Amino acid sequence: MKKIGFVGLGIMGKPMAKNLIKAGYDLIVYDIMQPAVAELVALGAKAASAPKEVAVECDTIITMLPNGPEVREVVTGANGLLQGAKEGCIIIDMSSIAPLVSKEMYNECKKKSVRFVDAPVSGGEPKAIDGTLAIMVGCDVGDFAFCEPILKCVGASVVRTGEIGSGNVTKLANQIIVALNIAALSEALVLATKSGVDPKLIFDAIKGGLAGSTVMNAKTPMILNRNFNPGFKIKLHIKDLANAIETGHQVGVPLPLTTAVMEMMQALKIDGKEENDHAGLIQYFEKLAQIEVKSQE
Repeated sequence: MKKIGFVGLGIMGKPMAKNLIKAGYDLIVYDIMQPAVAELVALGAKAASAPKEVAVECDTIITMLPNGPEVREVVTGANGLLQGAKEGCIIIDMSSIAPLVSKEMYNECKKKSVRFVDAPVSGGEPKAIDGTLAIMVGCDVGDFAFCEPILKCVGASVVRTGEIGSGNVTKLANQIIVALNIAALSEALVLATKSGVDPKLIFDAIKGGLAGSTVMNAKTPMILNRNFNPGFKIKLHIKDLANAIETGHQVGVPLPLTTAVMEMMQALKIDGKEENDHAGLIQYFEKLAQIEVKSQE
């Protein structure tokens, strides 16, 4: 049986790891949250005591971690992957992090003849569960041929976007577009509601036209049902937008709309809503207009 190491069993990582088990892979898993590890062990995975142990046992390792500092610690830390990794093994980092951190990890791995790929995902928890994520891959050409069959076990779309770091540049572009979509949707639905028009009918009328989008289809029902249980938390979108703004500054690209939505999300964080799904961004606009958007049925 093919063996894969998997480090990071959070909202996204846990269902992704489950899909790899379903696809026939033998998993060695590690996470600081033991209940998640136990859940995977119950499905046939083996638990490791540290990232180093994962690397000792596996030539292919996937990481799915919150941000750059966690990736840096797991890969290069005192008990990290590079402490146990064998020459020629490959680390597929599926975390959403700053592109420069991906490049830094690539260079650190190269010193030990270890391959490193950045392969962030889009689709949130629902698509992680059903294995239909969109995966953006930055890597050497030869490494993509190796990774693609593995990644297709967790994603419906797997696209090589260029060399190392390009996957996370693509993910930042994705997160900008998603955030601005939710903001525009929120502003429009608040306007409709305060004008006395049923927001559900607004959605039904425009979703098939030019304004329609995957974001609209996914987030409008959540808004109308006041369901802000997280598929993708506001605090994680704040992290992604911070990485986008930082990257923009580094390469000389102003991001005025991204910065505006970032501040809206920061306001919600201060209001205690950072654990909400990012559909909860509508609460910022509702507070300004003193009205709540919900289905009138």
